[in-house]
Amino acid sequence: MAEQFKNFIDGQWQDSESKQTMERRNPANTDEIVSIIPRSNKNDVDKAVNAARAAFPKWKNIPAPHRADILYKAARILEEKKEELAEFMCREMGKILQECLGDVQEGVDIGYYMAGEGRRLHGQTVPSELKSKHIWTVREPLGVFALITPWNFPIAIPSWKIFPALVCGNSVVFKPSNFVAGSATKLVEIFEKARLPKGVLNLVHGSGGEAGDFLINHGGIDGCSFTGSTAIGKMVGKICGEKLIKHSLEMGGKNAIIVMDDANLDLAVDGALWGGFGTSGQRCTAASRVIVHEKVYDKFKDKFVKAVKQIRLGDGLKNGTHVGPVVNDDQRNSIKKYLDLAKNDKLMILCGGNIASGSGLDKGYFIEPTVIDNPPRDHKIANEEIFGPVVALLKAKDFDDAICLANNTAYGLSSAIFTESIRNAHKAAEALETGLVYVNAATIGAEVQTPFGGIKGTGNGHREAGGMGGALDTYTEIKVINVDFSGSVQKAQGIKWD
Repeated sequence: MAEQFKNFIDGQWQDSESKQTMERRNPANTDEIVSIIPRSNKNDVDKAVNAARAAFPKWKNIPAPHRADILYKAARILEEKKEELAEFMCREMGKILQECLGDVQEGVDIGYYMAGEGRRLHGQTVPSELKSKHIWTVREPLGVFALITPWNFPIAIPSWKIFPALVCGNSVVFKPSNFVAGSATKLVEIFEKARLPKGVLNLVHGSGGEAGDFLINHGGIDGCSFTGSTAIGKMVGKICGEKLIKHSLEMGGKNAIIVMDDANLDLAVDGALWGGFGTSGQRCTAASRVIVHEKVYDKFKDKFVKAVKQIRLGDGLKNGTHVGPVVNDDQRNSIKKYLDLAKNDKLMILCGGNIASGSGLDKGYFIEPTVIDNPPRDHKIANEEIFGPVVALLKAKDFDDAICLANNTAYGLSSAIFTESIRNAHKAAEALETGLVYVNAATIGAEVQTPFGGIKGTGNGHREAGGMGGALDTYTEIKVINVDFSGSVQKAQGIKWD
């Protein structure tokens, strides 16, 4: 039975002023309506931003350790509801239950981690060139943050943004993807249960082209964090740039795994399988390119294709399912266009290549796991983000050729190399042009205590999650405090003014 969800504005659950709604169907079985949400309009967004603005001064002035106490409670409740949330997420988003459990666990992990920042939020103490003077820096919140999140990680990505934004003292207007609005609502309900003050976290549902656009263009926001496609991210960046507000953009990827001639091929096959087909390839970190040294190309190809053919498609709630559906019909059609292009250009499709059919699949958005054999290096299959279960195998002459091929992309999020050579591992870590580099592991699976993000077309330099240079830099401004207790007006840089 479908669940009906509402916006959450100024501590109250409410319908949209438009009185219109949107429905979400189970991507594994489109006969099932999972959730019904409000189709929010400009007035709903206005109310949410105004509530966040009103709540900000009081929230900012609550000591950070006390803000953190509320976030610890939220993380504990999230942990308690892990199985319940994962099962709902599986029906709403489509990925298999084990991945949904991991999604929620990532939210739990970032919740505890960021709550811990309530007793850190480090600044710096630096020496002055003048006597009897102290200098230090402190972190201060920006104000109202707009948080816009995608559908592929319904709990994890919102948690990456909400927990650090709140512990730093910002208030929030949260606009999730309408494809996972139910999961987003259940997350906000947890913050309500943790007794977050009203107006500090507001939730507005609706389409990106309506509610999302109204939010990004609203004059009352002081910062924005966006995760989604590069095309939309560029638009968000342009709008925020014109308003001179801080913005964090996490966007696409065309990630590569390099398999060297000295690699453990069975390990590399496992890594490429998980990297390429986990979440049906619907991850910005998905390994959609596997670059294999020519000496082991055929052997790796045979092992990999054999493994891919063993992947079991189906409903993610059913035991034994490896890969679920893609998120919706538009996504399936987009992937199909690339498969049709491969066929029209007479590329060698080693397995898959079609919309999946058969028992248990006909009512869902399923795509056969697909492997394409050594397409031309300038082909769209090898260069554009497909965001589906499609992997291109590419042949490299040697290490340098493999690195060159891996870097030959508009994106720069994640990369990996499988090798038994310490020299090659360290050379690759230095040479690969990505924000994340893995050695003998897949391109997916970042941990919350490290910064997450990329370069080039993947992002604008800000990072999600923790560690030095992580999310705290996005959600705070640095203030430099100078205290001169010399009793005179001293002048830096040796200036004398007699």
